[in-house]
Amino acid sequence: MKKVVFMGSPDFALPSLRALAQNFEVVGVVTQPDRAAGRGREVKQPPVKTLALELNLPVMQPEKLRAPEAMEQFRAWAPELIVVAAFGQILKKDVLELPKHGCINMHASLLPRWRGAAPINAAILAGDEEAGVTIMQMDMGLDTGPMLAKRAIRLTRDDTAGSVTSSLSQLGADLLSETLPRWVAGEIQPQAQHDSFATYAPMLKKEEGKLDFTQDVKELERRVRAFNPWPGTFMEFDGTFLKVQRAHVEQGNVEARQRLIVQNQPAVGARGGILLLDEVQPAGKKSMSGKSFLAGARNWA
Repeated sequence: MKKVVFMGSPDFALPSLRALAQNFEVVGVVTQPDRAAGRGREVKQPPVKTLALELNLPVMQPEKLRAPEAMEQFRAWAPELIVVAAFGQILKKDVLELPKHGCINMHASLLPRWRGAAPINAAILAGDEEAGVTIMQMDMGLDTGPMLAKRAIRLTRDDTAGSVTSSLSQLGADLLSETLPRWVAGEIQPQAQHDSFATYAPMLKKEEGKLDFTQDVKELERRVRAFNPWPGTFMEFDGTFLKVQRAHVEQGNVEARQRLIVQNQPAVGARGGILLLDEVQPAGKKSMSGKSFLAGARNWA
């Protein structure tokens, strides 16, 4: 049984850590430091740390991987393989070269499409028909290393970033379980990525969630799904921000930004159609159906 170090942080990485713990000797887990979060600024630990402690695995939380004490710990663990899933820091050369069988990343896209920090959101936003996971050998570039395995799922019109993340987290864990033993046994020939087909998915910014109703209505609908649950989409209404949790497109020809009521639901005109707001969250309130929102929004239209 090979000695493995796992590196990951969010919920997305949990199925992969569970799978590794069942199939390998996990000698250490590296995750992001505990951070203050939420309105109360309560310090919370990454989900991967919580699971690692439940599994009685050693945990390291370096601010920077290049810190001398971090490298000392890596060498003390002496991993034969490092597996990464949504860790959140770039691995430097001395880490990449440490394990005999290299550093393997489970990336949530069908590489070389959507290299970078937010591949699931980018796939939905672009209207891709598929999303997926790629198991790849890491190098010094940003998701540029040779590929060991891929698996895809079809995207539906109901998919959000949240639902796809959940699906791909388990899909990726299953693919890791199938791929890693074959990789360690020398049964897989890595396939180089074609850089000419590469696209990039930069980290999301909260301000990108503002809906611009001069844009194409189909793009707006995809943005609502791509930014759900984070960072969320919103529009201005009555001097505050109204979060848009779910929406769909209806045909119609009205002015951009014009608010109206369609099928007893709030709606807004955009280029090429009308965006019906199925679920919204007014400032300081819980999410509610569009119809419930209209009951208290007398000046909507």
